[in-house]
Amino acid sequence: MKSIGTKSLLAFVAMAIFAGASANYFKYQRPMQVSGAAQHYVVVDDGIWGHARADLGDLRIFNGPTELPYATTTERGSLHTESQNVRVLQPGKVGGKTQFVLDMAGMAEYDHIYVQLATTNFVGHARAEGNDDLHGARWTDLGGTIFYDLSNDSLGHNSTLRLPLTTYKYLRVTIDGSVAPADIQAASAAVREEEKAVWRDAGQLEGQTQQGKDTVLTFKFAPGVPVERLSFSIDPAQPNFRRTVEIQGETTRLLGSQTQTHTQTAELSRIHMVRYGQKIDSEQSAIDLYGTLPNTFKVVIHNGDDLPLKITSVHLQQYERRVYFDLNAQSSAGPVMLYYGDDKLGSPEYDYAKLFQRDIHAIAAQLGPVASNAAYTPRPDDRPWSEQHPGLLWGAIIAAVVVLGAIAIRSLRTTAAQPPN
Repeated sequence: MKSIGTKSLLAFVAMAIFAGASANYFKYQRPMQVSGAAQHYVVVDDGIWGHARADLGDLRIFNGPTELPYATTTERGSLHTESQNVRVLQPGKVGGKTQFVLDMAGMAEYDHIYVQLATTNFVGHARAEGNDDLHGARWTDLGGTIFYDLSNDSLGHNSTLRLPLTTYKYLRVTIDGSVAPADIQAASAAVREEEKAVWRDAGQLEGQTQQGKDTVLTFKFAPGVPVERLSFSIDPAQPNFRRTVEIQGETTRLLGSQTQTHTQTAELSRIHMVRYGQKIDSEQSAIDLYGTLPNTFKVVIHNGDDLPLKITSVHLQQYERRVYFDLNAQSSAGPVMLYYGDDKLGSPEYDYAKLFQRDIHAIAAQLGPVASNAAYTPRPDDRPWSEQHPGLLWGAIIAAVVVLGAIAIRSLRTTAAQPPN
């Protein structure tokens, strides 16, 4: 029993040595400037991406000798929508325009109305009014938007009314143009709560050249840094355009492709025009990036027979990553340090991360410069003896084979030398 207890103790000590977080095992450290007891966060920058693991699982925060739990977030933004079908009442013509009423009694509040239309290739102005009395005389103007379907021009469609947050029991919608009462098929309402994404620059433009009809831009970013978007600024004086874009690394592949065999094109576009007596404004100036890109790659804009785009700036970007942690009145008075660069350390599992709730008043802590950890000590080699000394292992195996072979040969010779009975 004593032997078993000793082995268990040694195993526990080995696990603590090889798997636990100790400040001495990190290659890099960064001081943090914090502001007392509050929730704080730091933004993951190139100094972290360049030395930490790609999954950021080797990050650790120490307040003096105490390890602080943390939670990481990716600031992609969010959109929460609660949608519900609503009844369409009394569709008809009023003053030559199509008008109908939406029964909103089942919605406590809403700010988006989606109208399903049967017609195509049209442009019309839609206006919404609100009232709590279906037969009331005074309806409140809630604004309007352009409904359109430009299928023939491959320019998409829109039949969504965006309203201020509204609680009226009834909406009256009036649409001019060629939309007929019979085209109103259905409607739904929704409340949308949107939190915008936060972007940070993650690389740089190395050069821009013109190669025949194509504009070629070369980008470079540091190893280990994820990149997720290209954001273009194009001269406002540039007229309407639609340009196909592709990316070129070691092999040519279209932007937006998930694999080499399944590709899809991306494009930059600007559409400011009047169709059917109505003005349409649409612009696509950002392109999402997918998959793993080489650290230097090219973006090719195919201009066709048109003049090149007047690009005023372009940014290679990533979603901002944040590391949140709490300091409270019981926290140590010692320095707050961020450590990373321990490849053998497992990712942490904190209750703080599982139950994390962001404080809207969280304070951005400032990271100091990247520095080598003066106390760094490599972890003990926890590999099996055979992996640590492969030469000795193979030497022993070969020697054993030789010895066994010699014994076998000697045995065969002895057997052959014996006279037959």
